[in-house]
Amino acid sequence: MSQDYFGFSVIRSNARSNNATVALNNPADISVIVIYFLVVLAVGVWAMVRTNRATVGGFFLAGRSMVWWPIGASLFASNIGSGHFVGIAGTAAAAGIAIGGFEWNALIVVVILGWLFVPIYIKAGVITMPEYLKKRFGGQRIRIYLSVLSLFLYVFTKISADMFSGAIFINQALGLNIYLAVVMLLLITALYTVTGGLAAVIYTDTLQTIIMVVGSFILMGFAFNEVGGYNNFQQLYMEAVPSMTGNISASCYEPRADSFHIFRNAITGDLPWPGLVFGLTIQATWYWCTDQVIVQRCLSAKNLSHVKAGCILCGYLKLLPMFLMVFPGMISRILYPDEVACVEPELCEQYCGASVGCTNIAYPKLVVDLMPNGLRGLMLSVMMASLMSSLTSIFNSASTLFTMDIYTKLRRSASEKELMIAGRVFILALIGVSIAWIPVVQSAQSGQLFDYIQSITSYLTPPVAAVFMLAIFCKRVNEAGAFYGLTIGLLIGLSRMIAEFAYGTGSCVNPSDCPTIICGVHYLYFSIILFVVSCIIILGVSLMTKPIDDKHLYRLCWSLRNRTEQRVDLEREDWVENNDTNSLEEDKPEEEHGLCKKAMMCFCGLEQEKAPKLSPEEQEEMQKKLTDTSEKPLWRNIVNANGLILLCVAVFCHGFFA
Repeated sequence: MSQDYFGFSVIRSNARSNNATVALNNPADISVIVIYFLVVLAVGVWAMVRTNRATVGGFFLAGRSMVWWPIGASLFASNIGSGHFVGIAGTAAAAGIAIGGFEWNALIVVVILGWLFVPIYIKAGVITMPEYLKKRFGGQRIRIYLSVLSLFLYVFTKISADMFSGAIFINQALGLNIYLAVVMLLLITALYTVTGGLAAVIYTDTLQTIIMVVGSFILMGFAFNEVGGYNNFQQLYMEAVPSMTGNISASCYEPRADSFHIFRNAITGDLPWPGLVFGLTIQATWYWCTDQVIVQRCLSAKNLSHVKAGCILCGYLKLLPMFLMVFPGMISRILYPDEVACVEPELCEQYCGASVGCTNIAYPKLVVDLMPNGLRGLMLSVMMASLMSSLTSIFNSASTLFTMDIYTKLRRSASEKELMIAGRVFILALIGVSIAWIPVVQSAQSGQLFDYIQSITSYLTPPVAAVFMLAIFCKRVNEAGAFYGLTIGLLIGLSRMIAEFAYGTGSCVNPSDCPTIICGVHYLYFSIILFVVSCIIILGVSLMTKPIDDKHLYRLCWSLRNRTEQRVDLEREDWVENNDTNSLEEDKPEEEHGLCKKAMMCFCGLEQEKAPKLSPEEQEEMQKKLTDTSEKPLWRNIVNANGLILLCVAVFCHGFFA
C-alpha cells in the first residue's frame, strides 16, 4: 500500500517485527538522519567554542550564565530518554493511562525544586549534591556514600534502560547490529560531552527537545487519524485482544476495566492511588530535588528567577508525555493486538524475542509502520535525541560527581587542569562500563522495563530523599542520624531488591513464587514505608546525639537561610585551586607546545589562558554574586504567579483523568 503525504512516499510494511527487512533504506530517511547529526554536532561545537570550558565553574556549571528557556528544555530532555518512549508507551499498551501519572506528578515537584531546594543549594555555594551534605553535616562518609550510590544508579537504571530501549528501536527500524549502533551513539554523545562541558549539553538538549516534541506530535497525529479520533480510541482499546490466547486466563490479555483512570484501587490496582500520590512523590523528590543530573542544570542559571522560570517551562513540557507517549502506546495495541498484546510465551518470543510480553515494541512499531519515508527518519532522530540527551546529561553529571567528590579525595592538591582531564577521562571509562553492561540489560525481562527502573528507585532512594528533606527543613538533624538513616535504609531496600530479583518478577502467565511477605507489598507502598522508617531513624539518632551549632549551619538550612554572618565550615574544603603552584608557574617562561598538542588542548578546552589574579576583596565579591538569591520584584511576582498556575493545571489534569 503506497500513498503520498506532502511529497513523502508512504510504504506500509506489513512484515512482522522479526522480519529482516530494513525499514530505513531510502534516501529521504537517511538524509534526515544525516542532517540531524550534522546539526547536533554543529550546535555542540558552537557551544564548545563560545563558552569558557577551562575552569571547574565553566565546564561543570556553564559559568552560571544560563537563561530560563535552555534550562527548562534541558531539564525536560535530561529526564525524557528513549526509556520513556519505549517503557511508558509499552506500559500504557499493557495497562492504560495510569502510567501518565508518573509524568504529571513532576508538575508539583518541579515547583518544590525551584522554590524550596535550589535557593538553599545556591546560598550554600555548592556544585554537587554530596558536597552540600558534606557542608551540612561534616565528615566524609555521607558524601562518599552518596557519590558511589549515585554512580551505581546511573549505570544500572538510567544508562542501561536508555541504551536497552534505544537498541530495541534501532533493531526494529534499522536492522543494525545492536552493539554497533549503541557504540556509535555513545561515541558521538561522548564527543561533545567530553569537549564541551555542561553548556554544550544544555544547548544540544534544547535542540533535542524541539525535535522530540515536533516528531512525537506528528506521530500522534498519524496514530489518532488511524483510529478515528479520541472517542473511537477509547472504545477500540477496550476491545484490543490478541487472536491467539490458548488456555490462558482472560485477565492476562484483556484490557483492564480501569484502563482510562489514573487513580486506581488502593489494594487491587496495578498502580494504587496512595502509592501514586505519596510513594511516587518521594521518588520524584529524590529525582527532581536531589539528583545531580537535574539540580546541576538549575545551578547553572543566571539568577533565581531564571531557575524558577526554567522549572515552570519543564513542568508544562511534562504535560506532553500523556499525549505523545501514553496514548500512542495504547493505539499501537489497537492496531497490532497480536504482536503488541501477545500473551503466549512462544509467540511473544517469535515477535520480539521476549517471552514475558511484547508491549515494549509498541512505540517503535508505530514509527516503522505508520510514518512516511523522511518522517520515519525524523522519528528515528527523535529516539536518538532522547537517548543522547539523557546520556549526555548523565555522563556530564557523573563526571562532576567523580571529579569533585571522589578524585579530590585522592588528589587534594590537584590543579584545575588536572581536574578537567580527570573528569573527561572518567566519562570515557563510564562509556566502557556502559557498553559492557549491554548484554546484561538485553537478557533482562524486557516486559518489565519501566517497572524495573521504578522498582529499583523505590528500593534505594527513599533514605536519600529523607536525608535531604530533613537536612534542609530540620536543623536539629546531625551527621550520625543522617549516616545511620542512610545505612539502615539501604540495607532494608537491598534486602527487598535482592529477594525480588532472586525469585524473579514473573509475568501474568507465569507468576513469580516470591513470598507475599516480601514481594506482596507494591513497590510504591514499600517506598512510603522505607521513607518513614528512614526519617524515624534519622530523627531518633540525631536527638540522642549532640546537635550542630548554628554557626556551622548559616545558609545551609531553611530556618537559617537569610543569616548573613560568616559560616564556620565543619571541615575544610577538599580541593582549592593551588595558588602557590600558579604563582610559581607564573615566574617560569611560558612553555611552547607543538601544533598537535595545541590543537588537542584547544579541542578539550584546556587552553592555558592566564586568568587575572583576584584580591581577597574581589574573591569575596565574586563569591557573594555566585551565592546571591535575590530577585527583581517584578520577575519574582511573575514567576510566583506562573508557579501557582502550574499547580492548578496539575490538579485539574489529575482530577479530569482520575
